Amino acid sequence: MNISTHLRRTAVLAVAVLLAATFVAPAPALADGGVVYTNIATDPATGLDWNRTPSPRLAIKDALAAQSPIPNADILRLRAEATPQKAWGSPGTAIFDYDNDGDLDIYVTNGPGSANSLFANQLADSGNLTFIDMGVASGTGAAAQDSAGVCAGDIDNDGDQDLYVLGTGEANILFENNGDGTFSDITAAAGVAGDGRHPVGCSMGDIENDGLLDIVVANTYDSWDHRIAVFTPGSSLTPGPHFEKMEHNYLFNNVGGNVFNDVSASSGIENVSNMAGPGLTGGAFTWAIAFVDYDQDGDADILSADNQGSAPSSRAEERGWNRLFVNDGAGNFTDMTIEAGLDKFGGWMGIDFSDLNCDGNLDFFSTNLGYLGGGQPGQWFLGDGNGGFTNPGQGDLVVNPFGWGTSLFDYDNDGDADIIYHGGVDIFTIITAVPGIVLTNVGTCSGTFDYDQAAVPFDHQVRTVHGIAAGDLNHDGFEDIVSVSNFDFVRGFYLPYVGVFFPPFGSPFDSVAAFEAGTSSRPNPGFATWLNPVINPGTLSVEINSADNGNNWAEISVAGGIGRIANATVNRDGVGAVVKFTPQGGPTSQRPIIAGASYGSQDAMAANFGLGSASYGVAEVLWPGGVRNRLYGVWKGEQLTLPEIPCSFDGNWPNKGTYMSCVSGALAQARAAGLIRPQDNFRFFLSAMLAYDEANS
Repeated sequence: MNISTHLRRTAVLAVAVLLAATFVAPAPALADGGVVYTNIATDPATGLDWNRTPSPRLAIKDALAAQSPIPNADILRLRAEATPQKAWGSPGTAIFDYDNDGDLDIYVTNGPGSANSLFANQLADSGNLTFIDMGVASGTGAAAQDSAGVCAGDIDNDGDQDLYVLGTGEANILFENNGDGTFSDITAAAGVAGDGRHPVGCSMGDIENDGLLDIVVANTYDSWDHRIAVFTPGSSLTPGPHFEKMEHNYLFNNVGGNVFNDVSASSGIENVSNMAGPGLTGGAFTWAIAFVDYDQDGDADILSADNQGSAPSSRAEERGWNRLFVNDGAGNFTDMTIEAGLDKFGGWMGIDFSDLNCDGNLDFFSTNLGYLGGGQPGQWFLGDGNGGFTNPGQGDLVVNPFGWGTSLFDYDNDGDADIIYHGGVDIFTIITAVPGIVLTNVGTCSGTFDYDQAAVPFDHQVRTVHGIAAGDLNHDGFEDIVSVSNFDFVRGFYLPYVGVFFPPFGSPFDSVAAFEAGTSSRPNPGFATWLNPVINPGTLSVEINSADNGNNWAEISVAGGIGRIANATVNRDGVGAVVKFTPQGGPTSQRPIIAGASYGSQDAMAANFGLGSASYGVAEVLWPGGVRNRLYGVWKGEQLTLPEIPCSFDGNWPNKGTYMSCVSGALAQARAAGLIRPQDNFRFFLSAMLAYDEANS
């Protein structure tokens, strides 16, 4: 018996023994839901003190309110021409470990005159879930900026995550992490300030798989001093005294040395379908954007949530689509929205990704106007495996409320992805906010959803939430939710949509969809009278999962090997990878590693998987570039990092010995770089051999 055959049999036997020793008969996952979120930010002892400072644009809204009462014949025009976009700003949040101490920190953006906050988690230091605001001390305060969205990633592959913070109508800022708890502003040298557009969100990804993170930015229209782009039908087609111009999105290509080139035009992302009519500048009014390998071919594609507003829907001039740009692998993008079946009219505002029905294809959810738009629901789109998407409709939900930020994750750890989103908006005549929506995946991986009203008892219906992000802040295996509003209000003239604007939709949300009236015609018939609603600065909510329904979990982080492992090509954060997990006896779920999505926000990068009642499972990573690695026997409660092993188990190897040599060498380098523990080396090796055998059986 030669050494290759012996090792092959040893590997198969060892893994088989490992699995047999831990095997118990598959049991069904526990019931959906069963967990409750508690907001800890209301407790001063946690250190989560944050309030939103308004934009200077608030004065424009106040000036219109001072004109009350306003003739009803003028109110719709003035709402568009004389009220600003987001008078209190457009806050975002990112969850990441800025100081590499093993726990997750929270970055929250603010308005001009107040520093952005970087809440350093003290869990690793004290064992308590408390925070210290290091925004100013870290150098990331950006107090002069009207800060909007944020994204984070290791742009220079030095082992710590850097920050990109967007400014409304001004320069964006790139902060390089110095590795000592501080950051340096390298915007000018990096070339990523932009030219004063009005961005909302950003995302990092590697467009040509050179191991360097690039940046894409979602821009809107040319002035937030008015909202003609949203509320005046036809304004996008006919130039006028306040004609707005749609702004193209940015794409900055990282060329190394913390320097970026603007490739927005040359990459193809400015070639926006159906947006080249009279008066249009070709942009698409993008609220949210993300890099994601949607078709799992090993490269980073772009999906954006674009807004139609009140402009007329027309196949010739359609801007309100979830728009898909497909990467050819070399950083060249083609708008494939229509071909993918995403030419669906809407006021799309936030996006996130998972495999909602566990069929092996990536799906996404996009928030929409909901009741505010007369019943335009946020929708989930299911990947069809052929580069397109299908939209199954809302089922028994019928319609759901307005939303901005959203995250897709398994909040109850029952083995499938659920949908969480928030929202709220001020359109002068009314203010709307939602209670915090948790849509639980019915059964296991059905891709249909129920409203779990009990999961979020905290009153979000007075918060106009924009940014939302998720991550396991207290290391209990259940993901927590961070949300940030631009303003809160006190209920005064609070009314339901159903019965005031619409007849019942027959939705479970009919009873909770409501709004605060900003104006009324009752005091002065024929006029809109300002009701002077009580507005307070926006707030931060940090909601901790009760983690008490008995379901098991495993957490998988990924680490690209570029600069540490020979022939490795993936960025240090592993951004762009797709992680899959198959629990014992259960379906396979998956999470893409994304550096910026939702609405101006970013989830923690670790992929948390619910196991239900299973005890272990199998993890697999599809790396940017197409390499696949697999690890068997991942136990419940494990928090593991899977390093890039540039030896794909399903590759075209001349023989197993060549593959074995590749794996052994890569594991030795991963161990030397501290990416895996010495005691796990044999475990990774055996898994690699078994994966090869299965792929070649």
